[in-house]
Amino acid sequence: MAKFKLDEVDHQILDMLIENTRTPFTDIAKKLLISAGTVHVRVKKMEEAGIIEGSSLTLDYKKLGYSFIAYVGIYLQNTSQTKFVLQRIKEIPFVTVAHITTGKFNIFCKVRAKDTNHAKDIIFQLDDIDGVYRTETMISLEESINDKKRLMHSIFQEM
Repeated sequence: MAKFKLDEVDHQILDMLIENTRTPFTDIAKKLLISAGTVHVRVKKMEEAGIIEGSSLTLDYKKLGYSFIAYVGIYLQNTSQTKFVLQRIKEIPFVTVAHITTGKFNIFCKVRAKDTNHAKDIIFQLDDIDGVYRTETMISLEESINDKKRLMHSIFQEM
């Protein structure tokens, strides 16, 4: 499959959609001085090429009462248990991200909780999964950087 080429207009469309996925195509078109139909066609092509996959909603977890973030490194008894353990982790809704990793941990997770007691309960659930040897937890004091746009702009400069 040939590599999909993005031009400056595509970059600007993506920039606005990353800022707010609900931005109407008519608003994007007005800002870029192009037709809404052009925006629609370009977004559709980027979706078909797999560059855009769905859209997402950003929640303010603090306002929802889930401001506590912990990262949990999971050591497995055997790496062959990875798939089974991940299936069990998926059953814990407060684990919002899980990565299979190399190095110190077999699996690395992001946990969102109400407070330290709630986090403790979640970590104990992770510890109780068959195949988990032990866990190591790091508490996030602050999310200092969460910026998708910087990466996108760096990728565009390389193209």
